[in-house]
Amino acid sequence: MEIVRTTGRLDLEDVEQAIIDAKSEATEESIQAIDVFQKGIFIKPKTDGQTKYTEAIKKNDLVFCIGPAGTGKTYLAVAVALSFLKSNRIRRIVLARPAVEAGEKLGYLPGDIKAKVNPYLRPLYDAIADMMDVAHVKKYLESDLIEILPLAYMRGRTLNDAFIILDEAQNCTVKQMKTFLTRLGTKSKVVVTGDITQVDLSAGEISGLIDVQERLMNINNVSFVYLTKADIVRHKLVQDIVDAYEL
Repeated sequence: MEIVRTTGRLDLEDVEQAIIDAKSEATEESIQAIDVFQKGIFIKPKTDGQTKYTEAIKKNDLVFCIGPAGTGKTYLAVAVALSFLKSNRIRRIVLARPAVEAGEKLGYLPGDIKAKVNPYLRPLYDAIADMMDVAHVKKYLESDLIEILPLAYMRGRTLNDAFIILDEAQNCTVKQMKTFLTRLGTKSKVVVTGDITQVDLSAGEISGLIDVQERLMNINNVSFVYLTKADIVRHKLVQDIVDAYEL
């Protein structure tokens, strides 16, 4: 009824998600809305794991979120980042991704450097566009309040008063992960997301996201959150697909 009143419609996926929510340990009181409007609706974590994830971001300066596709790793990080920006807790958002091909060689890509890296960064643009209208997205990007860039461009920078998100971090090498993490400046937060079952690095190359778990696991103000297939909030088929590949 709440969904119908707010959106004027009800889909099969809404009913399925309501059933999942009812089974979840996360009670309505424990789920805090993130202060970012998504087409007129406050964004909320939908599972117990997602709730723990957003709380970890608020309480720690460095958070690693590891889990399968569809668990909202990047989406929720972007939502919290926009919430922080809106409340002036940070001055800018920086979103980074390694430009690694997912198991196929694309060859030469035409255009300038922006056009070449844009396909790798598109999912980050999509997450932001889902929460803000086009005019605001354009304004924020042009004024550098939001910056989206390949991981390679992070070298040599120190980011203060920023919310920094590294997406698809399973495709970072150990050296790249160290370089990225040492960009952390004062009054900044870093969220690193990835799926360690989908590493696209060359054979023999160790994933920086796998390596970092042992290195930083016991450091204060660093939190590791592990989401599972129970936290998948995409189409129900995604859960079934994840199950099939685990056999």
